[in-house]
Amino acid sequence: MTALRDAAAEIAPAPPYVTVVLPCYNEQDHVLLELERITAALDVSGYSYELLVIDDASTDATLSVLRQAESRFPWMRLLPFHRNGGSGTARRIGTEQARGEIVVWTDADMTYPNERIPELVGLLDSDPTVDQVVGARTSEEGRYKLLRVPAKYAIRKVAERLTGTRIPDLNSGLRAFRRSVSLPYLRLLPPGFSCVTTLTLSFLSNQHGVRYVPIAYAKRAGQSKFHFTHDAYRYILQVLRMVMYFDPLRVLMPVALWLLGLGAAKTVYDVIVHPVRIAINTVLLLVTGLIVAALALLADLIVRSRPD
Repeated sequence: MTALRDAAAEIAPAPPYVTVVLPCYNEQDHVLLELERITAALDVSGYSYELLVIDDASTDATLSVLRQAESRFPWMRLLPFHRNGGSGTARRIGTEQARGEIVVWTDADMTYPNERIPELVGLLDSDPTVDQVVGARTSEEGRYKLLRVPAKYAIRKVAERLTGTRIPDLNSGLRAFRRSVSLPYLRLLPPGFSCVTTLTLSFLSNQHGVRYVPIAYAKRAGQSKFHFTHDAYRYILQVLRMVMYFDPLRVLMPVALWLLGLGAAKTVYDVIVHPVRIAINTVLLLVTGLIVAALALLADLIVRSRPD
């Protein structure tokens, strides 16, 4: 029996070093071009790899195109979803099922320079202090460009202030990271586009090294799934949620101190103007500041006592 197990172990292929997680939703016209570009780059890189392609319940012929292409791409694994779960769900499940030590997230819409995936993996190989390499886009494309640029800049600056770290690109979809480091944070990923923001903030908030590499960003092929109002609102909420999850004092204590300071200044004013009376709004400022400060300390205590 032992001999049979040893023989089976010798026959079984070694796990790949890199897993590329590629969510697809209605990408029938260009998904093959993306597969060819990714595999061509990895074939000459020297890295063993698998291409985990997830069809997120596409309503066009994407799944049919992928099934027909399986014989052309021997290192491809196809995972079809029965209902649409969102890019965050696809990336989370793909990372959970990845067999590689290094996981790469990217998109199938021809926007990211996926031929540079081996470069991102190589940066992780060469520097053990770095746990994630992010492709930082040097330009903005797509719909609502005039609105997206200032909105994303403002959200990024809020995230930088709350994390105390410079973030060239908060929500780039092209990144490579160590799977073992990411596993504790996968349960935090939301189902939508803000999953990439969540992973970035999770790494930064826990002192994992994140490196940024400038990349070009092309115009999207096909129809964009981004909805400005809805997705921008979710980005803001997710930034606040993640910082609250890891360091609530950064969010709540400045508000508490501002309220207490304003209340103290108003108290001095009231005493000077009305020596025998303190206004009700002054008391409300002081009480609200104390309540927020108490919540901040309580939230911080909960965070520090978590086993994770």
